[in-house]
Amino acid sequence: MKLKWNGQFDLMKEMIDLRIKKDIPALLKKRLILEKNILDDLKREFIYSKAEAIGILKEKIIDFQDDEFDELFKDGAFEFLFIEGEMKFKNDFYENLIKTRNAYALRNKEKVNYQNYELLDEVITKMELQGELSYKIHVKVSLKIKKEYEKIGKVIRVWLPIPKEYAQVEQFHIIRTMPDAQVINDHQAEHRSVYFETCLEPDQEFSVEYEFINHSYYHQLDPHIVTEEHPDCCLEEKAPHIVFSPYLKSLVNDIIGKEKNPLIKAKKIYDYITSHVMYSFVRQYVTLPLIPEYVAAGLKGDCGVQAILFITMCRIAGIPATWQAGLYATPYEIGNHDWARFYIAPYGWLYADCSFGGSAYRHHSKLRRDFYFGNLEPFRIPSACEFQGDLVPSKTYLRRDPYDHQTGEVEYIDECIPQDHYEMKQMIIEVKEV
Repeated sequence: MKLKWNGQFDLMKEMIDLRIKKDIPALLKKRLILEKNILDDLKREFIYSKAEAIGILKEKIIDFQDDEFDELFKDGAFEFLFIEGEMKFKNDFYENLIKTRNAYALRNKEKVNYQNYELLDEVITKMELQGELSYKIHVKVSLKIKKEYEKIGKVIRVWLPIPKEYAQVEQFHIIRTMPDAQVINDHQAEHRSVYFETCLEPDQEFSVEYEFINHSYYHQLDPHIVTEEHPDCCLEEKAPHIVFSPYLKSLVNDIIGKEKNPLIKAKKIYDYITSHVMYSFVRQYVTLPLIPEYVAAGLKGDCGVQAILFITMCRIAGIPATWQAGLYATPYEIGNHDWARFYIAPYGWLYADCSFGGSAYRHHSKLRRDFYFGNLEPFRIPSACEFQGDLVPSKTYLRRDPYDHQTGEVEYIDECIPQDHYEMKQMIIEVKEV
């Protein structure tokens, strides 16, 4: 670990190769092999030197100065690592800066599109007036091995996510898969997929096209009618991330104090995260340590780590909470997204989207911030109902994301396929109110 965080990846790999030849416990051997794979992921993500990063910012942001970079760095705006003695910055550092710091978005030479915020305000207002809203979502997702990495004739295994038929999902059906899928998981699967297993053909694409109705209800929450009744589930720890560490228990105690009402406790946790945690792209979750503590100490992180922090803190506070994740799809955009669910009687399972709530807080939108505690708009495609859920059938080699299921997984029957050897696409065909 000392070598890892000092960036001496090559020496670390050599030492791991020597260590796993010895008579060591099986689980330790498995962990060491995992660490080798993590090093490759880190090298793929952290690619820019400081000089290259500053050059990109000067090219894209009006009148950007060197000393601005140093101030942003000190303020935690950039993810970085040392690799073989050189400081390297994450491949999406510029996109992250524009997304999270409005002053730089305004200086960006490319126009920032605010259509999404306008749409959300319109839809949220309509939901509050009507009490519910439904959208038909029709999308296609696909995966393809890059031409230069194809191994024609070799047996390949592919998992593509599809919506779970529960919660807000209604009238789901698959329009087509290409090629024919060997397995289509039922709605009981925690990470629901269509599964392909076939001999790879030249230029072959694996895809699934589906549609469903997202029917979302609006809840005007009243703490005066809340009771402490709840199901006996979604309250436990789940290592290695949903862990009730002393720091997290202390933080929860600081936030909720002597409050007893479950709804108010959950709201205090939501308010803390949305006001204290700055949205930030992070490296792949498999490379992160204890995630809730990582984000609670660093006070920055993306939608998924914020959701896991909320879930863990709710469970510490005695509130059932769990994961929901997949895609966020509007007529304008589609992409990966994670959020949380929590249980409050008599309402049942409610939603919390801390990253959307935090964005609303930074943009001074009380409408959106209040809405995303308890509610969601109907632009979600939930394919995962559990953090660190299983694939069916199970994957042999390390998953691209062992915790989430949004973009798909792939491997050959007898070897891992690195993530830079394939590409994935998400295509909006139709998203419309019904």
